[in-house]
Amino acid sequence: MVEQFVVGIVRGTHGITGEFKVESTSGEYEHFADMEEVTLTDGTVKKVFKVEYTQEAAATLYMKLAGINTPEDAAKFNRWEIVVPRKNAHPLQENEWYIEDLKGCSVWYKDEAAETAPVTSELKEEDVIGTVTNVTEGGSGYLVEILLSEGCRFLTDSVKYTKNGEIRKVFVPFNFQFLSAIDVENKRMQLMHLWILE
Repeated sequence: MVEQFVVGIVRGTHGITGEFKVESTSGEYEHFADMEEVTLTDGTVKKVFKVEYTQEAAATLYMKLAGINTPEDAAKFNRWEIVVPRKNAHPLQENEWYIEDLKGCSVWYKDEAAETAPVTSELKEEDVIGTVTNVTEGGSGYLVEILLSEGCRFLTDSVKYTKNGEIRKVFVPFNFQFLSAIDVENKRMQLMHLWILE
């Protein structure tokens, strides 16, 4: 499993001492108080900083990192992600998963009337609808991005491919009506309805 998680995003500067405004990716802020060190990344560059302090405010958090002492210094990191080890990420509740753990999960479908029964045997490649490549925020919740599988027996070519002949990516609402039997240890989850892919 992934051991580093994006826990926040820098959303601008605050004050004159180099503080950031931070948006928590989980919506929770208490766990930031225990962080001693964080990594900032723009997707290619990574920089490690000691945390001097954090301060919660209404629906945001202010964070001060060692070595960033002016608004100009802080502005260079606007929209960068804040990455920490698993132990510093927000603790999971029941039916919660880290996005990084969901990525790479196989999405399978069973044509029998199976609601949420977990798979007890190995998945057959032709039953795999696709692979989770990302989880993004949608208008009314999270959407799971799935790269469809060429070898799936349940999908027609018109569903699998774009007009240009490329394998399609589809977005499925991340709720139990559409995705169930989520098993991040074995990297798989069950698609409940094929029509959502069309």
